[in-house]
Order: sequence, then structure tokens, then C-alpha cells
Amino acid sequence: MNAPALRSSVRELRVRAGWSQTTLGERVGLTRQSLAAIESGGAVPSTEVALRLARAFGVTVESLFQLEDEPSPSCVVEPAEARVPPSGRVRIAGVAGRRRAYGVTLVDAAGSPAADGVVAERLSDGRLRVRQLSEGPPPPDLVVAGCDPAFGLVRALLQREHAIEVLWLRMGSEAALDALARGVAHVAGVHLEDATSGTYNGPWIERMVPFPATRIAFATWQQAVLLGRGNPLGVAGLDDLARPDLRFLNREPGSGSRALMERALAEHGIDASAIPGFLETRADGHETVARTIASGAAQAGVAIRAVGHALDLAMLPLAEEPYDLVVPDHFLELPAVEALLAALRRPALREQVEALTGYDAAHMGKPV
Repeated sequence: MNAPALRSSVRELRVRAGWSQTTLGERVGLTRQSLAAIESGGAVPSTEVALRLARAFGVTVESLFQLEDEPSPSCVVEPAEARVPPSGRVRIAGVAGRRRAYGVTLVDAAGSPAADGVVAERLSDGRLRVRQLSEGPPPPDLVVAGCDPAFGLVRALLQREHAIEVLWLRMGSEAALDALARGVAHVAGVHLEDATSGTYNGPWIERMVPFPATRIAFATWQQAVLLGRGNPLGVAGLDDLARPDLRFLNREPGSGSRALMERALAEHGIDASAIPGFLETRADGHETVARTIASGAAQAGVAIRAVGHALDLAMLPLAEEPYDLVVPDHFLELPAVEALLAALRRPALREQVEALTGYDAAHMGKPV
């Protein structure tokens, strides 16, 4: 009878830590070739090597190696969101050497992504015990928080050409900056105007991010009030949004789009509470706003022009805004971040983004 095969988490933890095979090999006294054989399952480590690897990662040997016929292993990790810890399915990613669980409802703009595990228990110290699934997705190399649908093009390019797995957290600008400040993301996307100076993004970054960070231009996009196909209610201006037969779908508090809409109403002397749905609704992304209006469940909402164009919706133009990416300086030399910044400088990517309509990507990849 054949002995059960050994299942290893060495490669997953190495990638999450941002180490090359050579770097890890030097830490534990192995050649790159020997480490590659262990990661691929082609070699079984000795007890001494297993202990050295476990010590390098700060985990137990049992969590690093399991027999294939053993029940799915579990791990204990911190939740990415302290206020509302995730439940159910989660992805696990490492940022600055700390592994955290991210609820899959925050992850990815399309469909229901694969999970690394399921929350089995919340411990008294706030950490989560996660039952790991036997065949999870590739471990994330990069955690990016933001709301721009065009980032999907960047994500696909990094995966296709560099085998870099991006965990994309879909959230508004303030939440993205908060995730960056708390150390649960490598990169944050932001489009927030400062009420005092009238400038975008810089003052918000200075207020919310407590460490040196580099601001990288992504694109200038066009924001609009989206309306049903053909504008069936004949909405001609912001005043018409207060009609009783119209329901407005707003973005969540803290998002740049909601803040923009609030400023536009104030400038026109329109009371936001007079617009049905404005104060009560909170859509979690530009695509959600566009799809809901296209379905007829709402008649108006605020989002970027690109998503309205994709669904042939009518629009009232609002403003042009710069959408920037913010990278902590201590992450600039991570291989995945370097690959991201190199991708942003490619003319072919700028062309793809501008083809979505409503984007000007002339300065993409340049420090602001």
C-alpha cells in the first residue's frame, strides 16, 4: 500500500512573505533547487529542514506539511476588518508579513471568487480560526483596495504576463485609504476632493496615511448621473432628481462619487433629502449602480461614464476627476509592486483603459 502523499504550504507562505526561493533557501540553509523540489512535492524534507522552515515562517510544522489523506488543515489569522470581522468564505493574504482573512464579499468586482477557507471560529483575542479548503486559488501577491473597474485590465495583465495574483478589494476611496493606513492593503485607489483647498487626493492622503507614500496617476475619468436607457423620465437637470416617481441609487458613505454628488447638489441649492433614495441607498461600486439602473430597479445614480456607456445608459455629466493609486514607500521595492508600476507605464495598457470611454490615461504610471 502506497504511503499518502505530503501536502506542502511552503510555496504559498513564501510568496505571501514576498521571498524568492533563493532568499528562503538562504534563511534555512537549502539550495534553491532543493527548496523547489520540496515545494513541488518532489522531495520530502527531513525533520530538521521541516523545523527550520516552520521557524522561518513562524508557524507549526503541522500547518506547513500535511498528509493528503488528513482532514483539511486550519490556521489562525487576524481579520482584515476589525469592526465587522468576516464570516463564511475568506481569502487569506499577507501584507508586511502579517496574514489576514478577507471576506470574499469585499473581493473582486465580478461573480463569486474562489476562497481559501471558511471561518470556523472566532477566538477570544479577536483572531479567526479558518478551515482551509483543499484546493484554494493561487496565493495573493498583491492586495489592492479601490473602486475603479478599469483596474481589472491591470489585474489581468499582471496575472497573464507575470503570474502575479492580485486580491482586489472593491471599496470606496476613504475605506481604501483606511485599509492602506491599517496595513491590510499594498495599494489604495482614491478620488477625493479636499473641501478646503479644492484639490484632489493629496490632502486626504496626508490626513489618513500615517507613513510616507507615493501617489501614482492612474487616469482622469468622467463622472455622471446615470439614467435609464433613452432617459424615459426626461430628466434634464439635477432639479429633476427630486421627482416622486424617481428613485436614486447612491454610493456608500466615504466614497468619492457620493461626495461629488453631495457637492453638486449643494452648489445647485438642492436639498439631498428631497431626492427619493439619496440618503437611504448605498451601492458598493460603479458597476452595481449601472446594472441596477439598467434593470429598472432604480432610475438614477452616480457613477463613472464608462459603466454607463457599457450598458447604453443616458447620462448627465457631472465632473472630471483624477483617480490616483497610493503606494506606501516601504512597499515600493516589492517585486509585485514593481511589476504593477511597470505595467502602468505601458502605452498598450493606457490604450485599453481609454477604450472603455470616459478615461484620459495620458499620465498613467507617473508620480503625482
